[in-house]
Order: sequence, then structure tokens, then C-alpha cells
Amino acid sequence: MSPALEIQGLSKTYKTHFWDKPVVGLHGLDLKVERGEVFGFIGPNGAGKTTTIKILMGLQAATSGSARILGVDHTLQESREKVGFLPERPYFYQHLTALELLDMYGALYGLESGLRRKRIGELLERVDLAHVANTPLKAFSKGMLQRAGVAQTLLSDPELVVLDEPMSGLDPMGRALIRDLILEERDLGRTVFFSSHILADVEELCDRVGIMVKGHLRGCGSVSELVGTRVREVDVVYQGPTPQGLAGRRLHGDADRAVQRVDPDALQQTLALLQAEGAVILEVKPHRMHLEEVLQAKAAEVAS
Repeated sequence: MSPALEIQGLSKTYKTHFWDKPVVGLHGLDLKVERGEVFGFIGPNGAGKTTTIKILMGLQAATSGSARILGVDHTLQESREKVGFLPERPYFYQHLTALELLDMYGALYGLESGLRRKRIGELLERVDLAHVANTPLKAFSKGMLQRAGVAQTLLSDPELVVLDEPMSGLDPMGRALIRDLILEERDLGRTVFFSSHILADVEELCDRVGIMVKGHLRGCGSVSELVGTRVREVDVVYQGPTPQGLAGRRLHGDADRAVQRVDPDALQQTLALLQAEGAVILEVKPHRMHLEEVLQAKAAEVAS
């Protein structure tokens, strides 16, 4: 079976004024996203994430290169027949209700009226908008509009879901809801390709991640492959006195507990000192590198 996305040498150059040098937004991108995986697309602003998505969705033309979506050339309209797409800044007619919005999109998708009503009811429940189904969108908050957009994206029961910054404008509850939806889609065998600046969500959700910096793919792999497994520091949380020579920090609002951050090589010695002093070890918490640090390092490599 062909990959969900297969991109080869995709480039995009923007021409400005005739006297200015053209701006290159995408440099020969090669990328493959397998079916059934959640793939995170991350990078600073201007890295080429949205440009890539717009080219795949037929909103921009590539300067060079090629791409296939579910095995079909991306320049053909049929390549997007089984794709659900949420742009970075979706716009909806504000006078419509959530129910009317989804009914309009369902009709555009060609869904039969009975199936359309069933899918709309299910999706409004999934995105927690059933109680405001008949409320005009102009009364919705940004987060509610974003959830309505996600419902529209899933309406056609797509094989590939493409989301550009789906967590934008969401409160913690809304983010948790969208995270659950993404995992549900993966459990159903769907492919989810999404960009995000919220790297904690990317770490939690993604099977693999691509790192974009200034139009180049600077890294691609699983989170563990990108961040490594090496423990950099260890927090030892304990109850009791702090031995001389250690700089234990009392936890805010809890005078009985303290935390000592140590190098992994010094862990056993620190534990022995604390126990000799009569302290009770409550927790040993390792700290590993996060995607944010990997992204910063990749950006610094390009800048240097």
C-alpha cells in the first residue's frame, strides 16, 4: 500500500518585486508519512510548514518537486477526495449555526442527507458543541470555532487528516479534547498529519516528527530518536533534613519536602548522604531532553 504522503524534492520560491531577490520558502523537501501514523510537523514561524501544507492541499503551486497523497499525484483534485483539512486560520460564515455549517460542508462532500445528519450529530458530540448546535457562529469563542473546524474536517470520514495548528486558541480542556480526537483517529486506522507550536502535545501524540527550519527538513524520526534517551539531570524529592554540602530547595507551600537536582553520576552518592542524615526519599525523577531543546539546537545550527 502506498504511503499516506510521499513528497520528493518539493520547493517553493516566492517572487516579490522584480528588483528584489526571490524568497525561497521551501528547499527540496523529501518526506514520507506512512498510513496509520500520527506525524507532527514542527518548526519556528516561517520554517515552511504551512507552505508545505498549502501545496499539498492545492492552495499553492510548487515551484518544483512532486508529492503523492494516498498514492495520487497531489496536482489532481482526486488526491484530496479522502482528505480532511483544517487550515491555520479557518474562516466560517458567522451568520450560520454550527449545525448549518456542518450541513453545508456535508452537502459539498456529497453526503446523503440521512448520513449527513447522523455524522453531524456524532461529531458535535465529539467536539462538545452539541449544546450550541443552533447558536450562530458569531457568538462562538475562538476555541469553539476551532472545534467546529475540527468537526468539519472529520465530517467526510477521511483516510488522511491534515491539521495546521489545531490547538490554536484552545484552553486546556479544548486541547485535551483535540488530543483525544487525534488518538481516536489513529486507533481507527487513519493518518493524522499536523503542525503545531505546542511541542508538549507533539511529544505526547506523535509516532514520528519532522523538524523544519528555514525551509529545510532538519530532522525526522520518533520522539525518542530525536531527543535521545540520555538522562541529563535527576530530581530527588525527599522529606527530612538536608545534609551539609547539598543545596536542597524546599518545595513551595510544603516546608516538609525538598528537592535536590543532581547530575546522574552523583545520584547514588546523593541518595546515600540523604539516607545517612535520616531523610526519606519520596521520588527520583529523571529529566531528559525535550523537543523544544532539539528544535532550538537545529535552529542554532542553521543560524551559525
